[in-house]
Parts: sequence; C-alpha cells; structure tokens
Amino acid sequence: MLHIGIAFIILVVLLIIGVPVMYCFGTALLYSAVTLGYTATGMLPTIYGKLSSVVLLSIPLFIIAGKIMEHGKIGDALVGFIELFVGKIKGSLAVITSVACAVFGAICGSGMATLSCIGSIMMPKMRDKRYPMEIAAAVACCSAPLGMLIPPSSLCIVVAWGANLSVTACFLSTLIPGIILTILISVVSYFMLRNKDIDVGNGLEQGVTLREVAGPRTVKAIPALLMPVIVLGGIYGGIMTTTEAAAVSAIYAIPVALWIYKGVTARGLKDVFIDGARTTGVVMVMCVMTMALGQILTMENLPTKVLAGLTSVSSNKYVILLMINVFLIFIGMIMDDTCATMLCAPLLIPIGTALGINPYQMCAILVVNIGMGNVTPPTAPFLYMASGMAKVNAFKVMKPVLIILLFAYLPTLLLTAFVPELSTWLPGLIMGSRIA
Repeated sequence: MLHIGIAFIILVVLLIIGVPVMYCFGTALLYSAVTLGYTATGMLPTIYGKLSSVVLLSIPLFIIAGKIMEHGKIGDALVGFIELFVGKIKGSLAVITSVACAVFGAICGSGMATLSCIGSIMMPKMRDKRYPMEIAAAVACCSAPLGMLIPPSSLCIVVAWGANLSVTACFLSTLIPGIILTILISVVSYFMLRNKDIDVGNGLEQGVTLREVAGPRTVKAIPALLMPVIVLGGIYGGIMTTTEAAAVSAIYAIPVALWIYKGVTARGLKDVFIDGARTTGVVMVMCVMTMALGQILTMENLPTKVLAGLTSVSSNKYVILLMINVFLIFIGMIMDDTCATMLCAPLLIPIGTALGINPYQMCAILVVNIGMGNVTPPTAPFLYMASGMAKVNAFKVMKPVLIILLFAYLPTLLLTAFVPELSTWLPGLIMGSRIA
C-alpha cells in the first residue's frame, strides 16, 4: 500500500507541475511495476485482451464523427433552430448556448468539440449583444461538459469498457442528470444576466409561430437533428451495437458536412481525418497506460483496501458516498476527463457495488464529477479554452463559473448521488433486469 501511495503522489505532483499526462501516468506505472515486482510479460496478455474489445472501436469512430461535425457548420444550423423557441427572453443567447451544447453533445459525444464548435458561434453573437464576456465565457465553459453527459458519450464508453458494464445502460444513466444540468445552467444564466444592460432578442421579435417552426431554419437543421435520432434510435432499439452506431455516425457525417452544410471540402476532410487519428492515438496510448496501472491496483486489491479505509471513518453509506464524490472532484481538478475516467472507473465502481450502489448510478456520479472537474482549476481545460475564445482573463471568468458550479453543478451532483432513480430508472425501463 505504501508503494501505491507513493505512485499516486508522483502522479499528482507531475500533473500539477505541468508534465504531459502520458508521461505522468507512465512514470507512476513504471514506479509501481518496478517496486511491486510486476513484469511486462505477466501484464501484457491481460492488457492486450482488454484492449482488443470491439467496444473500444467506437471511440475513434465517434471522435472522427465529432471532428467532422465540429468543422462542418452543423452548429450554425442547430443554433438557428434553437433560437426559434427562445423568443425575447433576456439573456436568451446564454440559454441557447446551454441547450445547443446539450444537442451538439448528442451528436459528437465530446465536451471539447462541443465547446470549440458552439463557443465559436455564440461568443461573437453575445459580444454583439453587449453581454459581459466573462459571463458568456463561463456559460460556454460550464455548458461544454454536457457533451459528456448527453449520449452518446465517449466517457460512458470508457466507463463501460473499464468496469465491464453495458454501454447502452451507461448512456441512459447520464441522460436525466444531463437534462437537469442543462435546465439549471439555463436558469442560473438568466438570473446572472437579468439586470445587465444587454440587447434583448435573437432575430425573432414575436413569439414563435407555426410558420416559423416549419420555416427554413428547421429545414436546415433536419439533417443535423436526424443524426442523434439515427444513432441513439439504433442503439436503444437494438438495431445496432454501439460500435456499429459509431460507424454509421461517422459515415453519415461525411455527406452532411460536405454537401449539405458545406463546412468542409474534400481536401479539408483529409485534415479532419488526420486530426481525428492524432486524437485517437493519444487516447489509445492513454488506454494502455491507465489499463496497466489499473491492473496493478486491482491485483494489489486496492478497491477492497480503500473500502476498508472509508468504512473505518464511517459505516454510513451516504457518508462514504460523499467522501467518494469529494475524491472525484479532486481527481477531476488535476486530470483530464479521459484519464480520470480510465483510472477511477475500475477502482470506484467495485467499491460502490460493495456498498449496495447500482454500478450505473456510479457511472453517472463519475461522469458528472469528471465534467465538473473540467471547469475547476488548476487543470480546467474548458475554463482556459473558453476564456481564450472570449478574449477575457480567466481570473475574471472564475466568479461566474463558481456561481454556476454552486447553483447548477452541485445540485445536479447531489441529486445524482443521493437519488438513485435519476440514473437507474431509464436503464431499468429500457433494459430491464439486465442492469441489475
């Protein structure tokens, strides 16, 4: 246990001082393997067997689909469609940002792609309407993790792979928390902006009419809106596996981006594929690193030891669950989303199961926490990216981000942690006893 603790300290220190994540995990893995006597020949067969899972193929396919949609002007069509239903609400562009991130997340499954696409569209609009840019950046920053919660989600795929769970049930477990978070961010944004001197209206001066709903904005958005219907309908209807659905989404995205929205050219598509391959390579290398480290932790019986340590503090399940959430918030603050998920899923889900917590509720708790960590310093990649897009100091963005964390993220996290039905009702309804 001492060597595991030292390895974790090495990992945290290297992350804090800014060493690239791959080298952080590699150093912690090397130290653990050498000091605990594990060899490559003993670990590689298990790692290879785990990495050969067909489910993992869905990650690069969803990455490619997300990259194509990110560059394919699909965000413009979605924003134009959502604008129809907001009318003259003060702060409507912030609400549109939140809802658009949720809808786009149902297409690409990536928080970073969601922020890149929707943020680049909405930031100039909010600047033109005299929105305080620190609030605009905070709303975009905190809405981006909705791409991790609204299925299909790459993080849910990683959780399912790491903990041997159903991918479909993991998707369903985060859907209701994702919808709750979308609503709360919209409400908090409205209250932050209601007394600000900003322009009201988003192109529609009156309430939405049937003619406007059936107008060109909706027609333009149909190809984009069909994508989550095809992908999620195929998965939940039992027509396609997750990997097959990911392949369909990537194939569907190409003609939509090329010929309907004309956001990319054939030459540009090549660059998108190269970018997607580069991202996939990084993710797969991290899979190897975290898988090997996770195997060592499992063989050292760390989940049981951690559970024993937690129960020595309190035997109350809800107190232990609260401690797990605090730990996850800390992990999310110092690690990127994929690495944190790969490391924590095989470690914490068995602990939750031993406490009588449904593994799919643990999946939802994990993903909400990791999403929250992406906007919480010191790592906070979404915070820094949104600040750069808004051309405002990240320190100024922190106050509105903190307000959204307190009044949107924290309630969603508490509800997810202490109301199991939010994350287990949909999987149970659609998949029945298979989620037990």
